[in-house]
Amino acid sequence: MLTTLIAEATIESNLKPFLLVLAVSLSVATLPQFFGWFRRIPYTLLLVIVGLGLAFVDVRLVNLSPELILSIFLPPLLFEAAWNLRWTELKQQWIPIALYAILGVVISILGVAFGLHYLVSLPLTTALLIGASLSATDPVSVIALFRELGVDKRLSTVMEGESLFNDGMAVVAFSLLVGLPLGTATLSLQSILGQFFVVVGVGVAVGTLIGFSISYLTQRFDLPLVEQSLTLVSAYATYLIAEDLGGSGVIAVVVVGLVLGNFGSRIGMNPRTRIIVTEFWEFLAFFVNSIVFLLIGDQIRFAILDDSWKTIVVTILGMILARAITVYGLGRLSNALTTTDISMREQTLLWWGGLRGSVAIALALSVPIVLPEREEIIAVVFGVVLFTLLVQGLTIKPLLEVLKLLGDQPLRQQYAEVIARLTAMNRVLDHLHQVQQRPGIEPEFYCYQEALVKGEIERLSQEAAQLQSEYPSLNGFANDQLREELLAVEAETYAELVQSGQLNQELAPLMQHASEIDSV
Repeated sequence: MLTTLIAEATIESNLKPFLLVLAVSLSVATLPQFFGWFRRIPYTLLLVIVGLGLAFVDVRLVNLSPELILSIFLPPLLFEAAWNLRWTELKQQWIPIALYAILGVVISILGVAFGLHYLVSLPLTTALLIGASLSATDPVSVIALFRELGVDKRLSTVMEGESLFNDGMAVVAFSLLVGLPLGTATLSLQSILGQFFVVVGVGVAVGTLIGFSISYLTQRFDLPLVEQSLTLVSAYATYLIAEDLGGSGVIAVVVVGLVLGNFGSRIGMNPRTRIIVTEFWEFLAFFVNSIVFLLIGDQIRFAILDDSWKTIVVTILGMILARAITVYGLGRLSNALTTTDISMREQTLLWWGGLRGSVAIALALSVPIVLPEREEIIAVVFGVVLFTLLVQGLTIKPLLEVLKLLGDQPLRQQYAEVIARLTAMNRVLDHLHQVQQRPGIEPEFYCYQEALVKGEIERLSQEAAQLQSEYPSLNGFANDQLREELLAVEAETYAELVQSGQLNQELAPLMQHASEIDSV
C-alpha cells in the first residue's frame, strides 16, 4: 500500500513540472503570431532565450538528466530527421557527409582538447572529454531556416546528414574516452579501433534488421494507426536493443529511420498512410524540440559560467578553428573526389552553421560523478552550446544574405500554389463534364459554372506561364516536381499489386528501377 502511494506521488510530482514545461513551450510557439518581430528568430532559439530568462530569475522547470535526453528525447528526433532524408540525395552527397561525420569528429575532439590542454592546462583526459562532448553538430534551427528560405537542398542534405551520423560518432567517441580519467581504459589505437567497429557495426546491423523487417511486415496489411505505432516502437526499440547488445543506439535509430523512410514507407504504406505517419513525426519532433531547447536554456547556471569563462572562451576558439579545418580542409578533399562541388561560400555557411545542442548537453551531464572535473566540464559545454545557439544561430540569416545564398522558397511556394489550384480546377471541370446529363441540372446553370471554371483555369494558366517567363529557374523546379510524382506513382502501383496478391516478386529490384527514374 505504501509503495503504491509513493509511486502515485512520484507520478504526480513529475507530471506537474512536465505540464508546466509544455505550457511554457506552447506559449512561446504562439509569440510570433502576436508579435511580428519574433518571426525573425528561429523557434528553437526563441525557446532557449525564454529558458535563459527563467534561469536568470532562478525558475527551474525540471532537472535535465542525460537519460532523459539520450533515451527519451533523442530517438524521435533522430528518427524524424532520418525518415525525411531521401536516400537518393544522401547517396549523391555521401563523400562529404562521411568525411565531415567521421574525420570531422576526430578533428573537433583533438582541436578542442589540445587547445584546453596547452592554453588552460586542463588534464588531457578532461580536455578530451570536453572535445568529445562538443564534437556532434546539432543544426536543428539552421535546417529549419534553410527550408524556410529555400537554401540549396544539397546544403541542407550535407548538413543534416553530417549531423545525423556524427551524433553516433560523438557518442561512440565519448564512451571510449570516458574511461581514461577513471583509469578503466587505455589510449591504445588498436583497442579504440576495435571497439569502434564493434559499436558501429552492431548499431548498423540492428537498425537494418529492424527496418527491413518492419518494411516487409507493413506490406501485408493497411492499418494506418498500427503502421504509425510501429514506426514509434521501432525508434525506441532499436535504440534500446542496440545499446543492450553493446552497439550504438544513435546509429541504429538513424539506420532504421533511413530504411523505413526510403524503403518501408514506399513498399508498405499507401499515400494516405505515409502522410499520416509523416505528419505524426513532424508533430513529435516539434513537441520534443520544444521541450529540449527550453530546458537547455533553463538549465544554465550563470554563477558557474562566470567562474569558467576563460576555459569557455578557449573552447569556443578551439571548436571554431577545428570546424574551419574540418569544413575547408575536408571540403577541398571532397571536391577532389566527387563531381559535386561545394563552393567556398557554401563551405563558409557549413562552417558557421555547425551549432551544438542536445547531444552535447546529454554527454556532459553523463560524466561520472566521481570525476572532480565534472562540474567544470558541464559548465564549459553549457557555455559553448549557449554561444553556438545564440551567437551563431542568430547570425545565420545575415550570413546567408552576405554570402548571397538565400533561396527562392517564397517564389517556389507561390508557383506550387498556382499549380495546385490549376490542378484542382481541372479536376472540377472533369467532374462537371461527368455530371452534365444528371437529372435536375439546368443547362443555363451548368454553362455558367463551366464558364466560371474555364475562366479560372485560363487565369491560373496565364499566371503560371508568367511566373515561368519571369523566373526561368522555376522550370527546373517544375521538372523536379514531375519526377517525384512519377516515382511516387510507380512505387504506389507496386505496393498495391503486392498487397492485393497480384505480385509476389521481391520489391527491391522494382524500387531500384523506380529510383533510376528519379535520378534520370
